[in-house]
Amino acid sequence: MSITVGEVIAVSGVRITLRIFKDSNQETIFYNGVKYRGVSLGEHISIQRGFIDIVGIIEGEYLDEKTFDSDLEKIQYIRKVEMRPLGYIMNNKFYEGVKYMPMILDKAYLLSENMVGKIYGIEDCSNFSIGNTLKEDIPINLPWMRIFNSHIGIFGNTGSGKSNTLTKLYTTLFNEKKSAIKEKSQFVIIDFNGEYTKNQIIPTKEKLITILNTRKEEDKFPINNEHFWDEEILSLLFKATTNTQKPFLRRVINGRKKYKDKSLKDYLAIVFRSVFTTPQAKPNALDICREIAQKIGDSDLQKKLNNIEYFSPTGVFRIQEEDWCYYLNSEGNSYEKLLSPIIDSIDNLEKIDEFDELLLRCYLRFCSDIVYVKAQYEHIQPLIIRAEASLSTFQKVLKIVPDSQSQPLLHVISLRKCNNEIKKILPLLIAKNLYSKHKDSEANISPPNKTLHFIIDEAHNILSEQSTREHELWKDYRLELFEEIIKEGRKYGVFLTLASQRPADISPTIVSQIHNFFIHRLVNEKDLMLLDNTISTLDKNSKMRIPCLAKGCCVVTGTAFDLPMILKVDPLEKKYRPLSDDVDLEELWKINLNE
Repeated sequence: MSITVGEVIAVSGVRITLRIFKDSNQETIFYNGVKYRGVSLGEHISIQRGFIDIVGIIEGEYLDEKTFDSDLEKIQYIRKVEMRPLGYIMNNKFYEGVKYMPMILDKAYLLSENMVGKIYGIEDCSNFSIGNTLKEDIPINLPWMRIFNSHIGIFGNTGSGKSNTLTKLYTTLFNEKKSAIKEKSQFVIIDFNGEYTKNQIIPTKEKLITILNTRKEEDKFPINNEHFWDEEILSLLFKATTNTQKPFLRRVINGRKKYKDKSLKDYLAIVFRSVFTTPQAKPNALDICREIAQKIGDSDLQKKLNNIEYFSPTGVFRIQEEDWCYYLNSEGNSYEKLLSPIIDSIDNLEKIDEFDELLLRCYLRFCSDIVYVKAQYEHIQPLIIRAEASLSTFQKVLKIVPDSQSQPLLHVISLRKCNNEIKKILPLLIAKNLYSKHKDSEANISPPNKTLHFIIDEAHNILSEQSTREHELWKDYRLELFEEIIKEGRKYGVFLTLASQRPADISPTIVSQIHNFFIHRLVNEKDLMLLDNTISTLDKNSKMRIPCLAKGCCVVTGTAFDLPMILKVDPLEKKYRPLSDDVDLEELWKINLNE
């Protein structure tokens, strides 16, 4: 038995009014060695109805007055509370949902802390707790199997504790389940601020940390060859126009596939022969050839090309050699004598990397298209300039690998040392590479044998529809990829965990597909409105408390939870926390203050 604290005096729809007995509003009550909490706002009460206990939460209270006919000056105050039903208890087990309603004069009882824990937690499972309920201070075992088999959203203003919640969630997962999930799942953290590059989540020696740097070459992320030589990706990287520049890149890629048995040296020889043996020479082609000679670093070829000039009266190239002037025409004799031996002696083209190969192939295709009038110089030349600038940056952060490589259990990719352009572009390349590889391996398996988990902190950096720092086509493509992952990835065992200060900045399509939420303090009206329109499991009482939540507290709701609850997440030890602690000005300025 429990402690009787009141009785039902009104039932209207799903609103229940209780009259509370005197001396029932103590903060804490002990009865037969069991701890109970008194009747107050946000506490839980059960109403006995036969063999069923109807469970509800108190959402309001007020005083009513009662006067006596015999003594009108005598007034009795009656304490009343409004209760909203949450579910019912049958056979000592809680069931969520309104199935039974009480009747007038049914008795109300306090719920023990143990029973409150059963309402919000799960039983018969290993310990998976990241904190306690805020009101009752009860440790809650979270349904980890339903949380990590879903998309997760962790939202909150800066300093509200969302990074600690993210880290605590995955630290607990690895502490409890690491041996079971090894070889079965892969976790990838896209870390914009370098907060997870130490001992966070698991020790440094047990995870792969890739620190990308656009100022100097440091670590590099491996991209599969087939994903790099992709028309759509290259068109977006170089901001290619649809009608002229995109078809040009298609010719570059198709030519590489078609003549994959031909070496770059053979390709160079074919192009140069076409330039200098054509009946009608193209001056722009000569300029491109000089650029090519500079790119491959052959001084003899550069010197020879600098001596060639366009002779307009006859429309051919000519070159002055000692006391003799040679004309490079369709007969090819002068070309064979002056240029062909130099090109045959080039021996460094097979050693260049994929980035230099792409740029060289672009120049060679450009030169060939000019000769055969398949493209105009002023249309393609801006694309080449953009490609050269972009590839020089990508060479510092990416490496092209021929085949899929084995991946570690946890891979942290830090973008803290990258410029803003790379911070926008690289997450897409990383996600596309890993998602495509995982999708191909699990395409014909249901359910999937392995899972892939993307963890993106500060997700508004790449999932915002309002960003103006990038080309519109590139932004649309990136959003479409992540929208595909969050809509279709579940079938292949791919899940997203997003943490952000501004959920309203993230694509509504992406937010609407998130299953479970950990919501810290948010005060912006747009953020609150988005959550209100997106989360069907968020009740009115919990929503009203979001702007007032203390640091480290969050509203937890979603498909994995029967009821929303307010959780105070346990803070991690300093050496395991993400590198995002607040500045302690008292400690920082201590020397100056003492002076």
